[in-house]
Amino acid sequence: MNESKASIRLPVDAERIAAILPHRYPFLLVDRVVELEAGKRITAIKNVTFNEPFFQGHFPGHPVMPGVLIVEALAQTSGLLIGLSGVGVRGEKLFYLAKVDKARFNRPVVPGDQLRLEVQLKRMIRSMGLFIARALVDGEEVASCELMCAERGA
Repeated sequence: MNESKASIRLPVDAERIAAILPHRYPFLLVDRVVELEAGKRITAIKNVTFNEPFFQGHFPGHPVMPGVLIVEALAQTSGLLIGLSGVGVRGEKLFYLAKVDKARFNRPVVPGDQLRLEVQLKRMIRSMGLFIARALVDGEEVASCELMCAERGA
C-alpha cells in the first residue's frame, strides 16, 4: 500500500504498519514509526517483551533476541520507508530481503529493551533498494548492516 506524502502523520501506529507490510504476528517486528523523511530515512520502534515467542527457546534461562530477527526488523523498517514514501514502487508491490552485508552485532538484545530501528535509503537500482540500517538500545548501537531488498509483484 502506498500512502501519499501529505497523508503521512507521525507516529505511524501498528494498525497502519499492518496495512503496509504483509507480516503478521509473530513476525511483524515493528511497533511504531516515529520519524520519516520520505524517500530518504526512517526511524521505527520495536518494544522487546518477555512474551516474544522466540524467547521460549532462545535461550531458556537467558533470553536473547536472535540477531536474524533484529535484521528482519530492520528489513521491515526498510519496507515501511518504501511503502510510506512510494519510492520506486509501481502498483501493489512487495519488497523481499535479497541480501545482507556487513552484519554486525555489538551486544545482546533482551526483554525490556526498546529497539530503535534506523534505516537510510542509500540508492534505488531498478527494482532494488540498498539500505544502511542500524538498531540501537538506549542510544547504543546493538546491530548494523547493509540490506538489499528487491521489488516483486504482490
